[in-house]
Amino acid sequence: MSMRGVSVLAVVPARGGSKSIPRKNLQPVAGLSLIGHAARTIGALDWVDAMILSTDDEEIAAEGRLQGLDVPFLRPAELASDTAKSVDMWRHAWLAAEEHYGRRFDVSILIEPTSPLRRPEDLERTVAALLDADSAAAATFSRTPAHYTPHKTLTVDREGRIGFYLKGAPPVTIRQEIPAYYHRNGVCYALRRATLIDAGTIIENDCVAVVIDRPLVNIDEPIELEWAEFLLRREGR
Repeated sequence: MSMRGVSVLAVVPARGGSKSIPRKNLQPVAGLSLIGHAARTIGALDWVDAMILSTDDEEIAAEGRLQGLDVPFLRPAELASDTAKSVDMWRHAWLAAEEHYGRRFDVSILIEPTSPLRRPEDLERTVAALLDADSAAAATFSRTPAHYTPHKTLTVDREGRIGFYLKGAPPVTIRQEIPAYYHRNGVCYALRRATLIDAGTIIENDCVAVVIDRPLVNIDEPIELEWAEFLLRREGR
């Protein structure tokens, strides 16, 4: 079963050299590795034509295969460094997948293991938004809590005195008066082939927002593994 007649490739990026949490992508949350959570969510969608893992690490590759992901290649070292760009990694994975399967994919979704609270319907909404809007890209976002917005952000000078990040704007103390701001939550990115392969962009141009209004965790620090586990178990997963 296809998604409105377009072929879809799912890519799970998981390099081995994570710094903040060593071996992060293999860490268990609620009894399943982060890679396993990503694979399980994608596997629930019958319109995904292929789902692959892009990694430079043999242990991560083995976990990916165990969880049902295809691993038709190992990512080149230059695309797995701290300075490697997501656009280059994803482009490599897309073209390598097309060579492996001997077919062309119209759309690809990027599913980062560090957002384990995603649901299958989040991915479906993102691809549907891409197609409905006839846009170049679609991505998931969450509303930024008021205390993290530019209106609440402060600076500290060399003398230790605070200043306001928004220069010339009066301080805003009432939360309801702060405009809506949004941030990427890492749940799903969806692109047309021309957006990545030809233009070399992800969300820079003509990207439609899919807003998710529930608690999410994009894991970067060890404490966030515990927070994700708490939320998953609260959801009964």
